Amino acid sequence: MKQNQPDPSIPTDPPDRPVIPPETELPEITLKGMLLSIVLAAVLAGANAYLGLFAGMTVSASIPAAVLSMAVLRLFRHSNILENNIVQTAASSGEALAAGVIFTIPALILIGYWTSFDYWQTASIALVGGLLGVLFTIPLRHALIVQANLRFPEGVATAEVLKVGAGPSAGSSDVVARQGVRTLLTAALLGGAVKLGESGLGLWAEALEGATRLGRFVVYGGVNLSPALLAVGFIIGLRTAVVVCFGGVLGWLVLMPLYGLVNGLPDGTDALAAAKSVWSGHIRYVGIGAMLVGGLWTLMQLRRPIYESLLTVKQAYRTAGTGASPAIPRTERDASLPWIVGPFLLALIPMTVIYTQVVGRIGVAIGMTLVMVVAAFLFSSVAAYMAGLVGSSSNPVSGVTIATIMLAALLLVLVMGQGNPAGPAATLLIGAVVCCAAAMGGDNLQDLKTGHLVGATPWKQQIMQVVGVAVAAIVIVPVLALLQAKYGIGEVTESHPHPLSAPQATLMASLARGVFGDGLPWPFVGLGAAIGTGIILFDRRQERRGASFRTPVLAVALGIYLPLKLSAAILIGGVIAELARQARPQGEGSDNGGLLFAAGLVTGEALMGILLALPIALSSLWPSLGSDPFKLFETPPLGAWPGLLAVGAVAFCLYRISIDRR
Repeated sequence: MKQNQPDPSIPTDPPDRPVIPPETELPEITLKGMLLSIVLAAVLAGANAYLGLFAGMTVSASIPAAVLSMAVLRLFRHSNILENNIVQTAASSGEALAAGVIFTIPALILIGYWTSFDYWQTASIALVGGLLGVLFTIPLRHALIVQANLRFPEGVATAEVLKVGAGPSAGSSDVVARQGVRTLLTAALLGGAVKLGESGLGLWAEALEGATRLGRFVVYGGVNLSPALLAVGFIIGLRTAVVVCFGGVLGWLVLMPLYGLVNGLPDGTDALAAAKSVWSGHIRYVGIGAMLVGGLWTLMQLRRPIYESLLTVKQAYRTAGTGASPAIPRTERDASLPWIVGPFLLALIPMTVIYTQVVGRIGVAIGMTLVMVVAAFLFSSVAAYMAGLVGSSSNPVSGVTIATIMLAALLLVLVMGQGNPAGPAATLLIGAVVCCAAAMGGDNLQDLKTGHLVGATPWKQQIMQVVGVAVAAIVIVPVLALLQAKYGIGEVTESHPHPLSAPQATLMASLARGVFGDGLPWPFVGLGAAIGTGIILFDRRQERRGASFRTPVLAVALGIYLPLKLSAAILIGGVIAELARQARPQGEGSDNGGLLFAAGLVTGEALMGILLALPIALSSLWPSLGSDPFKLFETPPLGAWPGLLAVGAVAFCLYRISIDRR
């Protein structure tokens, strides 16, 4: 029978010879590697959870994990590139699962289904979703990586870092590892110190912002003083940062004044409070409408990849079932079919139990489980395929989750009725598993591409992907609980005036409630849908013209939804990245130093943010400790200006390290 041929329209790279040939056996899963994997998976999962709730974006941790792995394992007499690859595989799996969790699980708090995060249900959802993402993409490895030879850009970049760290001599490896870790740790200390000064000690405000009334409307401006946001802008680059900030300008400097001209402003509030009230009560729903249209449009664009990925899955299973090859090379040995089917069947049990607890009907729970399985299989396969084209960081996880929640909600309305109070929670629980599976699908194939290039054993990587999922599922719930207690999530309250924005989770909560009759401010959602449609049409025009500047609708929608101060900080990070790129000698396009410094800023600020939340959790056990024992000032004595100087110094360091070619 004719084999599937790679689509000639899909860009591919020429086949690469692995660093370690198939006939060479090296230790991969070792005790020290396993312990290091667990630590890094836990740390990076917590850091990505904070960043995703704070900024609505997550970043890939593969390269920082690879650098840290090289540095630690070089302390031992016997280590190798395959052992380093195993560590980064598990670590990046942990951070990928965190993205799937924070996009959906906090929505259960926002709709009032939970008042706090349920440990066992959250851990079960994360574990099942992550496990399905691993299992469903195992058959795709050979088809997408070997046969189609898709690019998987982040996987290739990580492989290059591992290759540089492995040689050509032991001395060069030590230098690479030492420089990389020094950069990471320096940035982490800087990011953590700034977060300690702002949120811990209360020395300065978290943002420099202000507003003024001009007749019937208000004009707002501000910038968040966060090193992590600078780092996000640096990582995503100037073009994407401009698009996100454009959304912020559209929402805060165009739509908000228009709202004031038409409807006036709240009485009895100052200008800054009036601006925030109008945004939280009205303008952010425009962003939700734009995100909804963007998610559905993304799904429509995925029609061809969906079809191609399903053909690939069919061919992969057919090839695996022939048993034609008597001797499979070490570098082509995936986990066998029993190791896929067995865990898959076991994973269905806890979700069926959870769904039964929510809806109270075993028949409906079984139907929910089937919907979950089909959607997880479909979208984890699509995410794996898209990762090969554009990378896992650009994967449309939000879009496919929106589609899943809309479909699940409509099906549950038919079965349970529109006014059923359990409907929104049941919908979100289906979407949470699918979101975790999709987030894992793209990341898994990136890691397996890295392994393919360095000569790893696939089934060993797949084991470590499950380890990373398990570690992240265990640690993510305490992290979410700490962040909720310290900062609040998604909703402004008296005790949490500056909550983590959690835009995706807020969107999912709004969709689930809206379908089941709680309603949304549909005029603003409709306006957002119209704006999203206009952005799509403009982007299509740019595509036809072959223009380099594009306007992805989800990025613009995210900018409308986020506070402008966050978008402004992200834009500054993008400007730094562009200035550094132009300052480097022509032909030197890579910037691992700047990338590592940015990753360190994110990690340092995130970990400090989590550590500062610990006293709140401990205060219930030891009331004498106080909820904020580190805080010196309830009101920052000098406003935001010390923070502006601190973040300015961090920005200068990021630029200097980015152009330093030593």
